[in-house]
Amino acid sequence: MLKGFKDFLFRGNIIDLAIAVVIGTAFVAVVTAFSNGIINPILAVFGGDTELGLGFHLVADKPATFVQVGPIITAALNFAIIAAVLYFVVVLPAMHVKKRFATSEADLTDSDVLRQIRDLLAEGKDSAGGRHES
Repeated sequence: MLKGFKDFLFRGNIIDLAIAVVIGTAFVAVVTAFSNGIINPILAVFGGDTELGLGFHLVADKPATFVQVGPIITAALNFAIIAAVLYFVVVLPAMHVKKRFATSEADLTDSDVLRQIRDLLAEGKDSAGGRHES
């Protein structure tokens, strides 16, 4: 039982996933710090004179009905920044590597593959004399 668990833990996929989670968490912290240090002060310029920030009141003179728009904008910008960095740092290079080292068989259509299977079966039938070997 412990051997199976050890094999599970030391498979390449689990270790790669753990590294990705740690790096992703650190990257989110960097983007959050960027948002808190740069984006939030810029949004506060448009927020008005109150301490509530960027947003609007649903009912006048009731602070509990204040709808904050600033955090929504900040979250959307955080998502856009993280998605852009992941695309340009991980996805794009992976696509280039895949194209560079891809074999020519990856360009085959389904019909081409079926023709190859048919031809291989026909060759096998001719060489075996029409009998199935065991």
